[in-house]
Amino acid sequence: MFGVLSCETKPFTKHEIKFSKVKEDCQGMNAAFKMNSNLNGERYEFQRCLDADFNEGQLASIRQGDTVVLKFNRTPGKQQALFDLIIDVDSYPRYNFLTIDGETFTIIPTTN
Repeated sequence: MFGVLSCETKPFTKHEIKFSKVKEDCQGMNAAFKMNSNLNGERYEFQRCLDADFNEGQLASIRQGDTVVLKFNRTPGKQQALFDLIIDVDSYPRYNFLTIDGETFTIIPTTN
């Protein structure tokens, strides 16, 4: 007797974020952007100017075609502060572009 098991992965996008406030204002923001690929997806490291009381609930990751969009919810008129961010993105199927604050990056995962 033979059995066939089917394991069909449904499309998904999820993220985890670690952040720390660097300054109480946004002066001197570093525009550098780092990406590291691993088995669980990609890790992005960068700085952003966000609400001074930013929390992880203010970040959404949304899949739009072959693009993952990271959307930071900011409150108009609220004091902004500079944050170091580490965001791990895991998405299936593979995505080719990442958009952060309207800026789109081409994603080419590294392989060993």
